[in-house]
Amino acid sequence: MPTTEPLTARVGFEVELLAPAGSSRRALAERIALEHGGSVHRVLHVDSEPSLVPGMGQFWHLTPGYRIDDAAGNELATLVDDITIVEDIRRDQLAARCGGPEHRGCRLCRPDPDPDAFRILSDDLRLLRLAGDTTGEQTSFRHALDGIANVFGVEVETIGAVRRVRDHTGASIAMAAALAPGRERPCEIVTPPIRSGHTEALEALLGPARALGFRVPVEAAVHLHLDAGPFRNSPAFANVVRLFTAYRSGLHAVLGTNPHCVRTGALPEALTTVVDTESRSGAEWPRLQEAVRELGLTKYLDVNLTAVLTDTPPRDTIEIRILPGMLDGEDITGRAAIVQALLERCLDPTPLPQPPRGVPSEEALLVLLTDARARQRQRIRPALA
Repeated sequence: MPTTEPLTARVGFEVELLAPAGSSRRALAERIALEHGGSVHRVLHVDSEPSLVPGMGQFWHLTPGYRIDDAAGNELATLVDDITIVEDIRRDQLAARCGGPEHRGCRLCRPDPDPDAFRILSDDLRLLRLAGDTTGEQTSFRHALDGIANVFGVEVETIGAVRRVRDHTGASIAMAAALAPGRERPCEIVTPPIRSGHTEALEALLGPARALGFRVPVEAAVHLHLDAGPFRNSPAFANVVRLFTAYRSGLHAVLGTNPHCVRTGALPEALTTVVDTESRSGAEWPRLQEAVRELGLTKYLDVNLTAVLTDTPPRDTIEIRILPGMLDGEDITGRAAIVQALLERCLDPTPLPQPPRGVPSEEALLVLLTDARARQRQRIRPALA
């Protein structure tokens, strides 16, 4: 990786890790809180997964996460599940012969007795959020659906190991079930925006993780969240699209993108077409914003631009999703500084040049990065004078 400049932007980080067998993200939360004289609070994290029910595309679910506050009550991070982390858990259970005829259960496959180890599922995100809002921080699996059942004036049904709530017509509202063995181990560390001292802030979280034996799983990535506001103009947005299309393979090479990472992908060709067409016509931002919004972009691409396409997003960031999994704060901030320099270049209204023909993609990206850093230093010098 090329030598980096300091990271100065306000950045939020998402770092995907895996707890060792017998441990969990809750154990890490408690260790970090102890080191800071802080506290741990259970939260319910929203995510989605493919449905096994015919005709139903996906289920939304809530799984237990843990917000860590320092002694003053300031949030340090929240630790949540990541459903893309599966291969290491499968391999560990396979190596331990979990499920074999002679196996009598072990810490890899026994049901977790932790009362937090449950999930709530629904095919309606609004109902799922209502179920979460009516489930208290200390609520155990046995009472996980009591709150939403009270809202609808119905009883909670027990069907084997599953609890279910239906309305008076029999329509499903939500279900609760135990976490599958091993699902307590994935740990995505989600930080609030960090303005300065990025490496030190990350090490305060990653140092305890290393001490507890956490590792980088096969599918891991690190995601960066930077302020979206500066990219709500036509030249800057067009440059971001050019960066992540024309220089895609170079970005992957320089950043070391994990080829096993899932929920990423190239920006669609239709986006490049729209941006080029509107840029040539001199379109103002509202027009370009609407034209891109009609494409229905998802967040599961190399760069998540969905927040830029609305003026009131719940999380006002541009998300970079192609950094590899890492367990060292300096490694993370070094790559983040590369991304910062390139995105700052995108804010220059001058269009990004196309990579020269015949030049290897990584070399072309490094040329662009060198230019971006030179511009960056020119901006910094007057501020220091």
